[in-house]
Amino acid sequence: MVLWKRNNFQLTVLEKLLKYISESKIGKLVSVSGIKNGEAFLEVAPENITSVLSFLKSDKKCYFKQLQFICGADYTSRPKRFEAVYGLLSLHNNVRLIIKVAVSEGEIIPSVISIYPAAMWYEREAYDMFGILFGNNPDLRRILTDYGFEGHPLRKDFPLTGYTEVRYDLEQRRVVYEPVTLTQEFRNFDFESPWEGTQYVLPG
Repeated sequence: MVLWKRNNFQLTVLEKLLKYISESKIGKLVSVSGIKNGEAFLEVAPENITSVLSFLKSDKKCYFKQLQFICGADYTSRPKRFEAVYGLLSLHNNVRLIIKVAVSEGEIIPSVISIYPAAMWYEREAYDMFGILFGNNPDLRRILTDYGFEGHPLRKDFPLTGYTEVRYDLEQRRVVYEPVTLTQEFRNFDFESPWEGTQYVLPG
């Protein structure tokens, strides 16, 4: 990525790609496009994601045959809080492309499994971690958290300690869920190294 930022040839390739996309039949479906940190990106409305990805995969000048990831992002200050981010790779053209879809809580994004079958796992992960909903996903259930888990761990308002803790109870011989109890008080560290000399007398 850093090389792309400094490589004028690569930036020219990305600029030509974005220009081609803007002049293509899906140009009107793209709300924002640009290059940031050496990465080309498009911003698309949820209802247009399948049309855009279908074109990017099949068009010979794009040929984004690989879906590398789908991840989520949480921007609590935005009107549409969440963002689903799709990472595409074209080995044919040696180019990467990021697709961003902004959604509010409870809004549904059409699933892209029919275009990229690998999206099944990525959509489940985005749902599990952020609560982003994908319509027409045949198996949209949690994939990383435990059965009966409440909340979505990567949301900004999710507490670092979580809501429950899990342990194995020897008497009941099963896994039990309990409210979080911090067994150790918070400690303050000054990060001073005793080998560099401290401003106080070390214990002992």
